[in-house]
Amino acid sequence: MSTPQPPAAESGSGSILADSTPVSPPSADIPHASPAVQPDGLPTVHPHHDGALFHTRQPETSRETRDIIPAANELGPTGRKTREVPDPTPLPSHGPAKIIAMCNQKGGVGKTTSTINLGASLAAYGRRVLLVDLDPQGALSAGLGVAHHELDLTVYNLLVEPKISADDVIMRTRVDNLDLLPSNIDLSAAEIQLVTEVGREQTLGRVLHPILDRYDYVLIDCQPSLGLLTVNALTCADEVLIPMECEYFSLRGLALLNDTVEKVRDRLNPRLKLAGIVVTMFDARTLHSREVMTRVVEVFGDVVYDTVITRTVRFPETSVAGEPITTWAPKSSGAQAYRALAREVIYRSGP
Repeated sequence: MSTPQPPAAESGSGSILADSTPVSPPSADIPHASPAVQPDGLPTVHPHHDGALFHTRQPETSRETRDIIPAANELGPTGRKTREVPDPTPLPSHGPAKIIAMCNQKGGVGKTTSTINLGASLAAYGRRVLLVDLDPQGALSAGLGVAHHELDLTVYNLLVEPKISADDVIMRTRVDNLDLLPSNIDLSAAEIQLVTEVGREQTLGRVLHPILDRYDYVLIDCQPSLGLLTVNALTCADEVLIPMECEYFSLRGLALLNDTVEKVRDRLNPRLKLAGIVVTMFDARTLHSREVMTRVVEVFGDVVYDTVITRTVRFPETSVAGEPITTWAPKSSGAQAYRALAREVIYRSGP
């Protein structure tokens, strides 16, 4: 099998250019290391080794990219003037956490990427953040460098085994203030096992409740469906944030998701509200992207965040590297965008 070639670099305007950065050779067969244990007893995330199959560029150090975030009151990608958002102020204490469900029943819309990078950006602003991987595919865990298929305890055990607590499952990540409840394919069995349980929709909320005072934000990466696991996330959440690919079929799915959110609000969680819609994979060069953006803003108005996540070659690299774009390529357009999104989320949701 031939080894894939390194992806091209990005310029500030999103064009693809040749990259002269040296490429490190792929690693030899490296065994998965056991998680190291911190003084507080929580294991630390180590990089997964799926990336040994790929050539990836080194983390960005000095390469500059053009600032793509419009200044306040300038016309932004949404077609509106961007609203002024102040820098977040430091917090005197932490908790109780605001729970945000990152939800979209359509796959491939940048939901997991947004969960990782929004969480890392919130943590960079001094917020304590817990990421919950509620997708049996374990993409969130893999994206943070976890060899999730080797884990003995995951969210699955937390949901179906009464004797397991969140403290038994939480892992530290390599990002300060950012913790993880990992997942793997075992979680696919939880939906079946929870069907006969009393109060099955509240299971996730019950296991998260004891640790909410430690965090400022809990971000739940939902699976791309509207099944029982997603309903659990919406039932315990304060807000739902919808990452939406700037594409026609993704736009069509918003109506169904909106109906589900309203049903959960009416029957299970009266405090649930729509935090906002963040448009991802936007390419201003295509007429289709611009038309979809116009339609989303027409229908949802101010619910759509001013921050827009544009396409960039950096995101696939960070998945292989097992870390957020904010640490892998901190000066890239993607990192700038997620930091701007974090400021908007903090501003809209309060301190």
